[in-house]
Amino acid sequence: MGILSRTSYVIRSKINALLNRAEDPSETLDYSYEQMRDELQEVKQGIADLTTQKKRLEMQRRRLEENINKHNEQAREAVNQDREDLARRALEKKKQKMNQIEDLEGQIANLQETQDTLVDKKNQLENRIEEFRTKKESMKARYEAAEASARVSEAITGAGDEMADVSQSIERAEERTEEMEARSAALDELEETGALDSALSDKDSIDRELENLSSDREVEKELETLRSDMGKESGNGNKTESETDSTVETETDSDTESADPEVEAELEELRDDDSNT
Repeated sequence: MGILSRTSYVIRSKINALLNRAEDPSETLDYSYEQMRDELQEVKQGIADLTTQKKRLEMQRRRLEENINKHNEQAREAVNQDREDLARRALEKKKQKMNQIEDLEGQIANLQETQDTLVDKKNQLENRIEEFRTKKESMKARYEAAEASARVSEAITGAGDEMADVSQSIERAEERTEEMEARSAALDELEETGALDSALSDKDSIDRELENLSSDREVEKELETLRSDMGKESGNGNKTESETDSTVETETDSDTESADPEVEAELEELRDDDSNT
């Protein structure tokens, strides 16, 4: 999977997660429940405001009633004092106060009616909220149980986004591991065949061939020792050595014919030095 493909996959996963959260019924139910509670709070606030207004009107009515009693006393006192003019003025004020009381009683009655309506609405809304809360909790429990079951199923089947991402990561790791193993095996093979000299070694193919010849001689010597110990005839060993020397000389002659004269001259000097030694 390329970088662009993996990036696209991650983006799609994030978008799907956001959409799933946006469609979460638990959040929708909680939001509706909070809206209903806000509405109930507004109704209660309205009832409180109406009650306050009604109490204010009732206080005004009581003050007017007290004034009416006062005007009655004034009228009686004025009559006793033979002041009918003052008695008439007191009775006129009494009548005005009584008219005001009548208006206030009408307003108080209207407020009381509105208050009773709001109280009934409040009670109904409280019942609805309680029923909704019970259903909400039941639906949330069912949804959470279904969601948990779906997650378990996705985890088992590997169908979920997280399991898919894990599987792809494992695939990429296996591919990289196989590539590295193949590369390591190829390097080992090249090094064994001499096609790839180690960067830390100054040996070339000639050094390796000389080491092989030295190893072969040691093997032949050990084999000769074993033959001697086992009572083998030394002639066979000499014959084998003669045949080996003959073969070496034949190969040497063949190599000499095709070799460079300068190389052969230098090789002859090495032989002389070796024989003198």
